[in-house]
Parts: sequence; C-alpha cells; structure tokens
Amino acid sequence: MPTKVKVSDLLRPIADVQTQAYFGRHLHTLGLIKWILYQIGPADVWVSSYSTSEEFLRGFRLMRQSGSILSAKMLLDVKASKKTVQLWRMMQTCFDDVFLGQNHSKVTLFRNDQHVVSVVTSQNQTYGSRDESTIITTDPQVFADLFSGYTLHCDTQSLRINGNFSGITQKSARLCRDADSDIGDFRPFGY
Repeated sequence: MPTKVKVSDLLRPIADVQTQAYFGRHLHTLGLIKWILYQIGPADVWVSSYSTSEEFLRGFRLMRQSGSILSAKMLLDVKASKKTVQLWRMMQTCFDDVFLGQNHSKVTLFRNDQHVVSVVTSQNQTYGSRDESTIITTDPQVFADLFSGYTLHCDTQSLRINGNFSGITQKSARLCRDADSDIGDFRPFGY
C-alpha cells in the first residue's frame, strides 16, 4: 500500500454506513477529523488523548481558523503535563478549554445540528508507523454515552488549565502520585 493514502480510500462516507472500523497504519487522527468535518460541516468537537503533538495542534488550528470547528475542548492525561505545558500557547489557539486528568482514552466527538459522530481509536495525536485501530460511528446512543463520560470526567476528575500551571504538580500528585510515574496504574483484573 502506498504511503500517501486518502481517508476516503480506507473508509466509506459516514452517510453510507453507521459504524465502520479500520486497522492499519495509514489513518491518522488529524486526517480523520478533516474527513469527517468535510462530510458533516462545521461542528463542535471534543478530543481526548493521552498526549498531543505540535503537528496535530498546527493542523487543528488551521481547521479552527477555517471555521470548520465551531468550538473545541481537549482532555489530556496529567502524566503528559510536562509536554502539555510546552505546547500550551499553541493549544490556546485551538481549544476553548483544556483539561488534565487520569485519561488514557483516545476519543473524538463531533456534534452539529444535523449530525453526531464518535471516533474511538488507539492512536495518540502523534505520528508514527505503528498499526492503530479506529472505530467511527454515527450512532446517537454511542455519542451520548461517550459525551456523558467525557463531560463527567472533565467536570469532576480533571483540572481545567488556563495557562497558570502552578497547580498542576499539586493536582497530579493527588491524582496519580507522580506526573511521570506509573505507580498506581496497575490493578489486577477483578479488583
């Protein structure tokens, strides 16, 4: 398969199928967001990821400036807060709100007057040559369930950042002991 592959070569239009999946290395989150917005028109967007990248933020900012993204919120993991601090200025141009919490989900939600679309993927907002899995659905119940969990997490289990990073270390210590430690992440099945 060639390295430059269009999303439309991998997936069917969202109007043709309610749910579809992809497994491979040619589908990246930013391209998928553009492809969905092209089909549904301007929308509000909610993004969650473990971490983000400068490349993703540059592309997202261009979509925001074009008017295809009406409003946007982002949820990132507190363990990636060092990187988040470095990218804060760029994030301000992309997102209305950015939250840090114990988050490993990679979800993107879209909503406008006519459409809801949910994307669940294994991919962070970084680029690499690893296989990733992605599911896209227009099922309203899936959107409602994911949106409910996303907003609950942001409202009750996250720190909304606003450029003043003095509270991140304190909050991250309460959330997961050390912002860059895996201590506390292990829980045996069934407990």
